[in-house]
Amino acid sequence: MATHAPRPGGQDEPVLDFPLSRRGDALPAQGSWLRERVPVAKVRTLTGDTGWLVSSHALAKQVLEDERFSLKDTANEGAPRQYALTIPPEVVNNMGNITSAGLRTAVVQALNPRQPGLQAWLRERAHELLDEFLSEGAPVDFRAGFADPFSAALHCRVLGVPFADWRRLMSSLDIAFMTPAAPFEDSALNWYKDVGYMTELLNAPAARRSGLLGRLAELRAEPESAHLSEEMLATVAVSLFGAGAVSTSSFLVLAVLALLQHPGLVDYLRARPERTGAAVDELLRWNLSIGDGLPRLALQDVRLGDVLVRRGELVLVLVEAANFDPTVFEQPERLDFERARNPHLSFGAGRHFCPASALGRAQAEIALSALVERLPRLRLAVPVEQLVWRTGFIKRLPERLPVAW
Repeated sequence: MATHAPRPGGQDEPVLDFPLSRRGDALPAQGSWLRERVPVAKVRTLTGDTGWLVSSHALAKQVLEDERFSLKDTANEGAPRQYALTIPPEVVNNMGNITSAGLRTAVVQALNPRQPGLQAWLRERAHELLDEFLSEGAPVDFRAGFADPFSAALHCRVLGVPFADWRRLMSSLDIAFMTPAAPFEDSALNWYKDVGYMTELLNAPAARRSGLLGRLAELRAEPESAHLSEEMLATVAVSLFGAGAVSTSSFLVLAVLALLQHPGLVDYLRARPERTGAAVDELLRWNLSIGDGLPRLALQDVRLGDVLVRRGELVLVLVEAANFDPTVFEQPERLDFERARNPHLSFGAGRHFCPASALGRAQAEIALSALVERLPRLRLAVPVEQLVWRTGFIKRLPERLPVAW
């Protein structure tokens, strides 16, 4: 719904309410219109603030790569926001904090998909979960029965968290990644509960420590790491689990939904397993899980297309519109596993390009390979119109995805 905001000189400027549709199975109707007609559009966010919504691929890439647009500063007190924060402001720039603390090497090593045994272990977990599917019998909820536990398993392994605790950590994300219009007190309680949990793991006996938490515990004994507090290290672990698990789970849910809405693609992947990597990239382009745009704050006046963005203004990158830009992607409305060129922005760009992109791709390839191998007749078990889409959350997600085979 569009309203109008006063402009100097007595003219009004149309303002679009944002975010757009919460459904993750269809591109919002406004996406193409904005990209073609108003690629830098004034929007009003959930908090009542105004910002600029960028929807063309070229301008989205410019924002993501230009250091005059800051992620860190979107958490500043008084800055315009998409929604009220439910995590501490300093956590918004998580990878920047990790780098400034001297922890980037340890984190990047932990996120390396080629570390010995990791991919074989993931394949075992995928098949174990599918064994449970087959034992239980159709229909089952793909999200609860596969996407959530498989994503949690990866991040538990990487961090050194007992897999038995995955449900409590995933349930915390339902609060940590809410998108409310105003702050609420117990969001901090939710966050620091998990910080306390990770602190306990940091302080566990050495024989019980593993993964990134084990490495972070070792770093505390090194003189150059004397500035690292327990809370800082635990915050790194909570942040990585949260960002990683919610992103990979939501991607798997929407990737499988896309497969099931395009008959023949499961058979295609069974016949051409060598195309699984390309299929994952195309499903990443197609993915609509980013529900509220990627935020940046202008650090100085910057021209974006025909618009002069002023210092201190909020800019939101509409990734789904950029990823369907016909000037970059031939027949973007087609889900094409043989697409030759695919410079999608689903992992961001510039210095905030997702450091776990390779790990996420590897996990997705393993999941899709196992699914098409074990469940070749996989199908949606309910009419797509019956899916219930979550509101007030950072990701577009169906609450359940019932599947049969």
